[in-house]
Amino acid sequence: MAIKGVLFDFSGTLFRIEPTTSWLRAVLAEAGITLPEPELTHTAERLESAGALAGGALPAEPLPEDLAALWAVRDRSAEAHRAAYTGLSRQVPLPDPRLHDALYDRHRTPAAWRPYPDTLEVLGTLRKRGLAVGVVSNIGWDLRPVFREHGIDPYVDAYLLSYEHGIQKPDTRLFALACDALGVAPQDTLMVGDDRRADGGAADLGCAVHFVDHRPVPERPDGLRPVLELID
Repeated sequence: MAIKGVLFDFSGTLFRIEPTTSWLRAVLAEAGITLPEPELTHTAERLESAGALAGGALPAEPLPEDLAALWAVRDRSAEAHRAAYTGLSRQVPLPDPRLHDALYDRHRTPAAWRPYPDTLEVLGTLRKRGLAVGVVSNIGWDLRPVFREHGIDPYVDAYLLSYEHGIQKPDTRLFALACDALGVAPQDTLMVGDDRRADGGAADLGCAVHFVDHRPVPERPDGLRPVLELID
């Protein structure tokens, strides 16, 4: 495989969002609100079932019609993304209604994300081998601070974020923009992601595609390392 550039998805591929309980606990602590542990756990479980944590579990139940329409285009703008996820959160009662926006804001912070154990190693090795690296993400906010805070930004040449272009994966136009940004032809590009539908759209452009499992950080210590074998 004569690969000259590698594109990576963000959530579930290079980084993983914190567990729902940690997410809720951090926001309650910031607000100075204490819940009994059983109530906190139950509330976190309901938020997870609702799909309220971006990067976490998908909604477990069919969405109301108005929210379903918003959900379908949530990654095309910052406004739609916030409205979709706070809409899901508001299906779960919280001690203070302002907590719904606080939860959304929390998930956009570097503290809420952890890189997979081999993320830095793999991106650093690609850089040493002279390959161009890009990040292509369906997202509604700027993830660059997450990469900077965790020391990974120096290994990324370009970021193509759906909300900045009004285009969501699997639309091939987003992958085409990414290839152009790297200066690499699609047939010389490998797309690495965890979503077979969204990330698999790169194949329609002519990119090679490799999938990883979207698992908690401790359960996937070396899921990215096979990428290095693909570009030898």
